[in-house]
Amino acid sequence: MKKQAYNPYLPSWEYIPDGEPHVFGDRIYVFGSHDLFNGHVFCLGDYVCYSAPVSDLSDWRYEGVIYKKTDDPLNTAGKMCLYAPDVTRGKDGRYYLYYVLDKVSVVSVAVCDTPAGKYEFYGYVHYKDGIRLGERKSDENQFDPGVLYEDGKTYLYTGFCARGDKSRHGAMCTVLDGDMLTVLEDPRFVVPGCEYSAGSGFEGHEYFEAASIRKFGDTYYFVYSSILMHELCYAISKKPTEGFTYGGVIVSNTDIGISSGKPADMPLAYGANNHGSIEKINGGYYIFYHRHTNGNWYCRQGCAEKIQILPDGKIPQVEITSCGLNGGPLAGKGVYPAYIACNLFCEKPSVYVGEGQPKITQDGRDGDENEGYVANVFKGVTIGFKYFDLKGLSKIKLTTRGYGKGDFEIRTTHDGPVLGRISVDFSNVWETYSTKVRIPDGKTALYFKFAGDGNCQFKGIELV
Repeated sequence: MKKQAYNPYLPSWEYIPDGEPHVFGDRIYVFGSHDLFNGHVFCLGDYVCYSAPVSDLSDWRYEGVIYKKTDDPLNTAGKMCLYAPDVTRGKDGRYYLYYVLDKVSVVSVAVCDTPAGKYEFYGYVHYKDGIRLGERKSDENQFDPGVLYEDGKTYLYTGFCARGDKSRHGAMCTVLDGDMLTVLEDPRFVVPGCEYSAGSGFEGHEYFEAASIRKFGDTYYFVYSSILMHELCYAISKKPTEGFTYGGVIVSNTDIGISSGKPADMPLAYGANNHGSIEKINGGYYIFYHRHTNGNWYCRQGCAEKIQILPDGKIPQVEITSCGLNGGPLAGKGVYPAYIACNLFCEKPSVYVGEGQPKITQDGRDGDENEGYVANVFKGVTIGFKYFDLKGLSKIKLTTRGYGKGDFEIRTTHDGPVLGRISVDFSNVWETYSTKVRIPDGKTALYFKFAGDGNCQFKGIELV
């Protein structure tokens, strides 16, 4: 690769959650919704696209705006947001973008001759009598479309099922005809919501939102966000419209479920909702998901981890890391920005992001290309990076600013012995401090816990 790949895999000032990765030709494209830095709600931006060559997952290219929120005839005034989309390639070789606006229960479709060109509005998914899917009296809410075109049919998966809402039964699959719009087979429930899961095998991990579909070999993988929100789960079947059984958790954006080096129920990052999917790239499988920044739910960034699909079709849960698409640990020498920290927590860890917590943020306004950093660092805050390939590490430097004074304790596990300390002082500009350390060579995590007074900001580290 031209350079190392990090999590998040896009620039630190870009906020593209709900990522649907697709390999078309020799490039991987990510289609998602578009949050704004300091946005007050989800998905305020137009759809943009990034892509990278499958041979270099560090080399992401901005493809520009591919579809504006005002391009939909129902939204010419721009008062509705573009929620999570998906794209599939039709029989005619064109690319079809499926999405739902935030205040209507219909599925819109746009089309383009290329994966990341300018999409044009194409129509609404509708029954043969012309009634739009989602507007029949018996229809349930259309939300978060995931699509797969296969053998002249498009399989459209949708649904949103909140706790306590018995009007929502689960995720649905609707089969569309070759025109990509007309309903060929009415919606069928494929994965239950929490109000209708008794005896299903999905209990505790029922469907909430974020429908996504993939097929590997002869097996269909339905990826979704469970009722717990922070985790992406999967269900498997040999048929696209029925027979799905619960598979397990693929990733949690809090690392709940990971028991290596910590209790399984301990969160090591602040999470909330999650959305993403699996893609096969160069023979390997990856799960794309998102994390939360800026101390709220509305500034989400795309991340990815390599996964395994075992011979029996199972997918073991993977931990969240700083190295993601890198293909291995990061080099044990060099400068690393704080925004690639995968673990961030204080003395009282929390599953859900909120006020009063340390947070990854940036200076400026949305669109300003300012590198991210960790803010609100107070006594007891831990900032963790996984993983580095350490070789002869002799010194660690870190850069801070703000009104915090004291030591950062260096560890290789979140609660392990202190292997070194770096003292920092009050400063209204970025200042760099260092200490000599002795840490054994090998694949290693690094944790920095603030043991001082006040509140500071953490820009990054340098390994020497």
